[in-house]
Amino acid sequence: MPTTHPAALIADVLVLQHTQEDGPGYLGQWLDAHGHRWQVRCTEAGEAYPTSIDGFRALAVLGGEWSANDDRPSLRQAEALIRQADAQGIPVIGHCLGGQLMARAFGGRVERLPVPEVGWLPIRAVAGLDPDADAGLLQDWLGGLGGPGSEGRAMVYQWHYDSFVELPPGAKLLASSPACPHQAFAIGPHLGMQFHIEITPAKIEAWLGNAGSVYPQAVAQGLTTVQSPSNMQAATLRHQAGSQALADVIYAAWRRRWKAL
Repeated sequence: MPTTHPAALIADVLVLQHTQEDGPGYLGQWLDAHGHRWQVRCTEAGEAYPTSIDGFRALAVLGGEWSANDDRPSLRQAEALIRQADAQGIPVIGHCLGGQLMARAFGGRVERLPVPEVGWLPIRAVAGLDPDADAGLLQDWLGGLGGPGSEGRAMVYQWHYDSFVELPPGAKLLASSPACPHQAFAIGPHLGMQFHIEITPAKIEAWLGNAGSVYPQAVAQGLTTVQSPSNMQAATLRHQAGSQALADVIYAAWRRRWKAL
């Protein structure tokens, strides 16, 4: 007789998508390239999130223009699934809004930042991790943030106004930027990011084509943390390959933590 897994596998990965314009991007490309089965649910498209994480090996939570503090049932359901995943040893990876929801789900706090970050901006590895308790954590998750000569620095894509200003109890801060002190944190088998490591040129063009009212105002203010469309497009040509190389490191580290079959 054929053997079956105790909990029938629905797919390797459940991807929670909040808004229609913020899809899986490079994450989907990476999953496909490595032959993983994944299922995406987009709440703005009318696809309800499942009530249970059962049947999945990993959870990914995408970004979106909403605030993690918005009074939306789907956001609270995402947080419930994050806590379920943690209870079952299923690793979660959060991108921008997804990282903020992870912070909230585990007891952190999300607030509006003094200035937004929009465009290709540098992040740096956090110094002072305990070499005994956190040995290899930064290297494992973020590849030490770059290759030889990077000095623990990487250029990543940002589009956010809020951030997780208080990390959950037990979380380890891995990366920071001048305008946003908390850029990435690890907690248990999970990684929360404020930046968009799943970014693609197509996503950037789509966002610039429907940028809303806040972004043009920020550009007009001349903020150093907000790039104009032309500067952003030029920076994409310079930094997209490096972003995808870092994404490969991050997603591989997440994959090593997936729940065993």
